[in-house]
Amino acid sequence: MAKQDYYEVLGIKKGAGEDEIKKAYRGMVKKYHPDSNPGDATAEAKFKEINEAYTVLSDADKRAKYDQFGHSAGDAGFGGGFEGFGGFGGFGGFDFSDIINDLGGFGGGRRRKRGPVPGNDVEINMQISFEEAIFGVERELEFNIKDTCDTCKGSGAKPGTTADNCRACKGSGQVRQTVQTPLGYMETTGTCRTCQGAGRVIKDPCGGCHGSGKAAKRKKISVKVPKGIDNGQSIRYTGQGEAGDVGAPKGDLFVRVLVSPSRLYGRRGNNLYMDKEISFARAALGGEINIPTPHSQEVHKLAAGTQPESVITLRGKGVPHVNAPNRVGDMVVTFKVVVPRSLTDAQKELLRQFAAEDDENIDDGKKGIFGKRKK
Repeated sequence: MAKQDYYEVLGIKKGAGEDEIKKAYRGMVKKYHPDSNPGDATAEAKFKEINEAYTVLSDADKRAKYDQFGHSAGDAGFGGGFEGFGGFGGFGGFDFSDIINDLGGFGGGRRRKRGPVPGNDVEINMQISFEEAIFGVERELEFNIKDTCDTCKGSGAKPGTTADNCRACKGSGQVRQTVQTPLGYMETTGTCRTCQGAGRVIKDPCGGCHGSGKAAKRKKISVKVPKGIDNGQSIRYTGQGEAGDVGAPKGDLFVRVLVSPSRLYGRRGNNLYMDKEISFARAALGGEINIPTPHSQEVHKLAAGTQPESVITLRGKGVPHVNAPNRVGDMVVTFKVVVPRSLTDAQKELLRQFAAEDDENIDDGKKGIFGKRKK
């Protein structure tokens, strides 16, 4: 099979500079390094091909000859082509420790046991009303969850049996492997494929959970929603999530609160906002009006001559702070003056008189008694 062009191997163009070659090489090594692809023969072959390409393209002399002769450079005095460049001896000033740091370190043959894996967190939704968000509520919720298997108590093994240490990794969860790198052959460790890093093998799995140690269950929890909670906020219950491996803690449960919108109020933070409709006569004459708040009916004395879009603030009639319920926000009320769409003849005549008192001529095509007298 014909060898792939070295520039194509690194994903760069033929005129690429030294920094571009180095950057491409680092990215490819991180992607195909055996530690990132344990047991993947294709990735290992690609890793070797990447190293070979970089060894050539990072050396100015070797690159020049490769650009001239291609993979047939062995006929030009390289003694068999580029496959055997001194065990990847040439680096062109590249510091391979950068790759090691990016990969989190992989040499030295260290054993790293995976250890028990904690359980996953679980999120469920809870719908409440706008008023319940303000004053708080307590409610019982049911949800499905993967909990510790009652049959095997989470071991994954059939009752009366135990899990054995993995022979392939001797219980470490990791196996050693040798890979070829630009520094030569290096010994690395990777996750054991036999036990998937658990370090133990279950020969007789539990029939209740099929060896996982976890089973689906229906659980109940009493959720106490605090005063002032806002839409989308979550309540955390530590240790109420999915079961972990044997010896590992459970995950957490997050109850995400969804608040239904109100027909009367809008909310921004701990303040409430409300539009209050008033008639033209009430705006002009003033007087007492009732304003409903979530806490009470407030009697407000409206000033005579209140203009459209006038705003008042009712202190302490908003939403309690979720972490400090004694601190309560305000309610902001905007007055909307309503212009009637239909009037009786008597109302129209009164408005004409009102306009005439203000020396305003309302010509609506109809002249009432007062209009005729003025004429």
